[in-house]
Amino acid sequence: MSQAIVKVRNIRKEYQIESGTLQVLKGITTDIHQGEIVSIMGPSGSGKSTLLGILGTLDTPTSGQLRIDGDEVTGLNESQLTKYRAKKIGFVFQAYNLISTMTAKENVMLSLMSAKGKSNSEMEQKTLELLDMVGMKERCDHLPSQLSGGQQQRVAIARALANQPSIIIADEPTGNLDSKTGKLILNLICGLREKVGTTFIVATHDPNVAEISDRVLHILDGQIQEN
Repeated sequence: MSQAIVKVRNIRKEYQIESGTLQVLKGITTDIHQGEIVSIMGPSGSGKSTLLGILGTLDTPTSGQLRIDGDEVTGLNESQLTKYRAKKIGFVFQAYNLISTMTAKENVMLSLMSAKGKSNSEMEQKTLELLDMVGMKERCDHLPSQLSGGQQQRVAIARALANQPSIIIADEPTGNLDSKTGKLILNLICGLREKVGTTFIVATHDPNVAEISDRVLHILDGQIQEN
């Protein structure tokens, strides 16, 4: 089996509320391996979204350890986490989160701006390669409003791949799409995993996502029920 690119050890997340302590995650431990597609599933309030946020370093655990690509990230401050995310983690959201005033090409290029030593022509070439990879090169000059939901999600996936991240965090990537378009996006994710070895961690309610996943983490009451 390939090496573990994400190591989660006894992750807990608690919030202080008027009535006491609310335990959202209760000691999550798991490994996610290079090139895996792993789904996180569970009912609302199960801790699924909290776990995804911690894995994407958008949230911090109350206790426990998280290592991504060999790096211990639980001790990093917010400034360090921001830089780390830009280098190591790509994001795909249910609502696409494209900048409405920018073309598909500009949305993807924006993610490359932080890369040192790349000229504008190199960034443009890389952007077009990414858009071609997701079948959107011919639409590179279109604004998000000129694209369908499925096309916008393809652009969002290209953007997530821009800095060759260690992992891609996808939050309900098919949630705003009809069944047929959702399956096309899932086929794209599978193809990218095979082509470039990307690791996808997906929070979802969609059983079709579970079908294409190597593993499903079922979260209930802040704990993994099945792995």
